[in-house]
Amino acid sequence: MAIWKDNTASRQTPTPAPEAREPARIGALSKPELAPSAAAPVTRADTGVPRKESLIAADITIEGKIEGGGSVRIAGKFNGDVNVQGDLTIEAGAKLTGGVRADKVTIAGELEGNVEEASRVDLLQTGVVTGDLKTGSLTVAAGARMRGQAEFGWDDGKASKAIKHSNGAESGAGS
Repeated sequence: MAIWKDNTASRQTPTPAPEAREPARIGALSKPELAPSAAAPVTRADTGVPRKESLIAADITIEGKIEGGGSVRIAGKFNGDVNVQGDLTIEAGAKLTGGVRADKVTIAGELEGNVEEASRVDLLQTGVVTGDLKTGSLTVAAGARMRGQAEFGWDDGKASKAIKHSNGAESGAGS
């Protein structure tokens, strides 16, 4: 029986299976480490609640129409109209061909078309506009180029709605 008990003792030796469970517990501890990184997107969602931003990357060309409630950043080329309730940013080296309706428009690249409605337009040093602008407020940096007409500062119908919307999102943007 001593030999039988020795076999049982040798069978009990493979009880390091609970030790194998301990690394599983370590893995379980690493899951809570994943939980804070999962909490990071929640934080991003909290900062993105007022406006979410979509990006058209530098190496992409798209034709179509953009409509929505978020913001858009164009780093590539887009042919078509943009109608968003958020902001539109055209980065340096990017080109937009089409009409624009947005809360705030920042142009560092090229716009070939009209800004039909915006509460604010910022034409940066590298910005080029071929078209007309209709906005509540216009900022033009030295070195920027424009061929077209600009209407700004008037408090009529559509522009006043855009300015009121902007004041809700950015205090004093229309002033």
